[in-house]
Amino acid sequence: MRNTNRVVWLGGCALLAACPVLAQEPKAGQVAGRVFYAAYMGLPPVDVDQAQVVYYRSKEGVQRGGAAHVYIDREFHTGLLPGGFSSFCLAPGNHTLGAYLDDAPTYKGKKTDLYLASLEGGKTYYLKVREDGNTFPMPIKREEAERELQATRSQMHALSRATSVEVCRYYEHLKDEERFKHYTLASDVLFAYGKSDLRDISGAGRHAISQLLDELHRDDAQIKHVQVTGHTDPLGTAFDNQLLGERRASTVRQMLVDGGVPESILSTAGAGSREPVVHTCYGPRVEQINCYAPNRRVEIRVELNRNPL
Repeated sequence: MRNTNRVVWLGGCALLAACPVLAQEPKAGQVAGRVFYAAYMGLPPVDVDQAQVVYYRSKEGVQRGGAAHVYIDREFHTGLLPGGFSSFCLAPGNHTLGAYLDDAPTYKGKKTDLYLASLEGGKTYYLKVREDGNTFPMPIKREEAERELQATRSQMHALSRATSVEVCRYYEHLKDEERFKHYTLASDVLFAYGKSDLRDISGAGRHAISQLLDELHRDDAQIKHVQVTGHTDPLGTAFDNQLLGERRASTVRQMLVDGGVPESILSTAGAGSREPVVHTCYGPRVEQINCYAPNRRVEIRVELNRNPL
């Protein structure tokens, strides 16, 4: 049965330097006598012109000892043995991906059971081989995947025939970005227009802060610093906008402290209207207020205590 119309949406994981900075390991299929190569050590991020994929086969729960043949856009890429992984990059967009057990000697996987994945640029996807006979990829969250990947090594015995596979381009400036997470809260959700006090926080705003706190608590052991910055629209004086941005940042900071985030790792700043998302709006004041809504926001930048890869 052909399944060419099935779409698997895979949830993931940002200007280009002069050249890539990370050396690639030897190319699979070109190292004599090697089935596996290096142990998994983590991967840097890629830029928006590529999507990165880590396809792996766990050592645990293996039902068949042979290779799981991975096909990309109907072309053979590698045969993953238990405990093996392959990392590669593709152009963003739709690609067929799958891993086939008991594929030899007919190699029907090139033409049957094709599953379409939509891959976004700048994201890394962790895909696991299914051991139950299903061929479509199993997307795994990064944290879980990297725990399992610690017991794997790169698969090296087969030369990829997948013409859509690209060499991953890693850039120095992107490596630091992996230490940060960025969150944006719309001020119109948090506060009534022009307001900034704790009593002015809306129900929707409290819910948004609660969701943010859940995210922060999941990273609690790694968080090094949290910067809260308030932004405003350009309506009004520069002085008033600066003060409003500072007050809103301070209110959000207090809510984070009340939610269990240590005061010692929190800082605030007001950007006023100096960093707009929307630059020019026209019409009556009400229309301008609506048009400038994206500018009214509170940004949270979380620095994680990770060693750069």
